[in-house]
Amino acid sequence: MPIARLTPESTCLLVIDVQQRLIDTMIDADRLIERCRFLVQCAGVLELPVAVTEQYVKGLGHTVSAVTDVLPVDTPVFEKTRFSGCVDGVRNWLDGVGRRHVLLCGIEAQVCVLQTGLDLLASGRLVFAVLDAISGGEADQIAPAVARLQGAGAVVTGCTSVIYELLRDAGDPRFHECLPLIKTLRSGK
Repeated sequence: MPIARLTPESTCLLVIDVQQRLIDTMIDADRLIERCRFLVQCAGVLELPVAVTEQYVKGLGHTVSAVTDVLPVDTPVFEKTRFSGCVDGVRNWLDGVGRRHVLLCGIEAQVCVLQTGLDLLASGRLVFAVLDAISGGEADQIAPAVARLQGAGAVVTGCTSVIYELLRDAGDPRFHECLPLIKTLRSGK
C-alpha cells in the first residue's frame, strides 16, 4: 500500500478560525498561535498556497495579528458561518491551486477543524492534521476529535515533521531559510 508523502508541489495549508475572540478560551493558546505562525512562515518559504477561514467574524473578530502579520501577500481569507471550512470559496480555492494534500491547523479541534477535515477527506483530498497547531476550548474534546479524523483517513503529524518532510534534504536551499524558524520554535521564543 502506497504511503502518502508530502511534497511542496502537492501540498497547501489551511488555517482554521484562529480568531481574536476565540483565542483566549483555547487550551495553550500561545503555543497554538506560535505553531500556526510557524506553519505560515514555512509555507511562505516553500511557496505553498495558504488560505485562512474565519468563523462568524461579526461576533468572533478576525484572525489574530500574530498570524496575519506573516501571511503571504494575497492570501485569501474566507468568512463563514458553517462550522466546516469547506465552504464554496475554499473548495474553489482548493480546485484552483490543484493541491491534493491539505495541512490543517487551527481551532476548534472538535468543531471546525474536525468538520473541515471530514469534508476535505470526503472530497478526495488527503488531510494532514498538524496536531501541535490544533487546539480547542475543552481539553477532553481534542483527542476524540483527532481520533475521529485519523479513523476517517487523516494523517496526524506535527509542525517540524511536516517541514522536514517537505524539505527532504538539508541541501535544499530553503532548509537554511526554515532552520531559524525551526530553532525559534524549539526554543519557545
